[in-house]
Amino acid sequence: MERLPDGALLGLALLVGSAFVMVLNETVMSVALPSLVVDLRVDIATAQWLSSGFLLTMAVVVPTTGYLLQRCTVRQAFGAAMGLFSAGTALCGGAPGFALLLAGRIVQASGTAIMVPLLMTSILAIVPAGRRGQVMGTTSIVLAVAPAVGPAAAGVVLSALGWRWMFWLVLPIGLLALVAGLRRLDIANSTSRARLDVPSVLLAAVAFATLVYGLTVSAETDPSTSDSDVAGSGPAWPWIVLGAVLVAVFVVRQIRLQRTGKALLDLRPCAVRDYSVPLVLSVAGYMALFSAVILLPFYVQVVLGRDSLVAGLVVLPGGVVMGLLGPPVGRAYDRFGVRALVVPASVLLCLSLWAFATLGGNSPIWLVVLLHVLMSIGLALNFTPLVTDALGALPRSLHSHGSAILTTCQQLAAAAGTALFVTVMTLWSARPGAPDEAGIRAAFVVAAAMSTLVLAGTALLRSRRPADAPDRTADESGAPDRTG
Repeated sequence: MERLPDGALLGLALLVGSAFVMVLNETVMSVALPSLVVDLRVDIATAQWLSSGFLLTMAVVVPTTGYLLQRCTVRQAFGAAMGLFSAGTALCGGAPGFALLLAGRIVQASGTAIMVPLLMTSILAIVPAGRRGQVMGTTSIVLAVAPAVGPAAAGVVLSALGWRWMFWLVLPIGLLALVAGLRRLDIANSTSRARLDVPSVLLAAVAFATLVYGLTVSAETDPSTSDSDVAGSGPAWPWIVLGAVLVAVFVVRQIRLQRTGKALLDLRPCAVRDYSVPLVLSVAGYMALFSAVILLPFYVQVVLGRDSLVAGLVVLPGGVVMGLLGPPVGRAYDRFGVRALVVPASVLLCLSLWAFATLGGNSPIWLVVLLHVLMSIGLALNFTPLVTDALGALPRSLHSHGSAILTTCQQLAAAAGTALFVTVMTLWSARPGAPDEAGIRAAFVVAAAMSTLVLAGTALLRSRRPADAPDRTADESGAPDRTG
């Protein structure tokens, strides 16, 4: 078995642990919103921007990380990411009011946006192709488990200590990781002196911010009246259309600039079939994950009448299962390839989501937990093979851009999924005489239908094993050839 370079395990452990803590903070606010409404004296639509603002910032910063990771060493990028996150955490913990708390969340998100692509790029840089699945399996804890565990952790802290301790307990961990990374992180990567295209930075910021803002507002809008709950935001569709147009302009500019090597986000990975197909399937799976993150706490609290602690604990077993399955799923991918895992996983994901659509007001809580565990198993078998297969199809020169594209698409999927499921839930719940669970069931039907399309899409995956494929990291040409 191929050995990892000296110091690689320590570096990877530091990156994975840091990324877990940072991604965990992406979903902790969902359970804390009722407490924040009372303590900060704001309405629920305003408080919701503590989650939406985090997502919005991620969508703005992530497209720039492809360029950033080419210019900076791993240690420099880690220091920037962990420094921003720690500063934002301290600001959140000591915030006297809503404005500074929101500012702290934005700073936190800026650091998180750098860390996730940095983690994936570092794995591709130092892990041999034959062991990538095993190592990527560990990162599934970051990419999938942390958002699921976040509400449970927040529920425990809230019930015992209060919302500020969600930040004070994390701050020492962030500072220790920052010091350890600056002193001990030693992962070699190639850097370049490519010039920054400032118009692309500005265009990316406005385009992705506008699109995610529109999707977020649409999730807070009553579809029956077309009026948003967010004061002064107006209807969502103009923002979505404008954002989509600006993203298209950004894409056209990057295609033009990448011919001379000056693109902020090189889009050539999307032309590689073995990258683009797993990318689409993994993004669809990410939307399915957020259907559970968004809908299950609402179902448990509103329909079943349980408190926020129970709502958080319901998704905890599934999160634990995903974490435990990460490494063995990675090893199985190294041995059998992507299709052997993703096809049965997609079947399990599809069946569990259709079962969620049958839940009612009298469904037992154990059934909700069981279905979420089954869904989590399906997602665990999906994420690691798809992400590893996609990024492994690229040459080293495109790793940072491939990671940035993947993370950007996941953030857009989270925003679009949230908007879609909340809108469907609102529409169906507003029907005269509709039971409390009608909207949630309708939203799960939509998620289940999407999972059925994902299952059909698995037929496009190749069946080759990673160990049988050439190691693309050795190709520095930047012209990938796996386009068939």
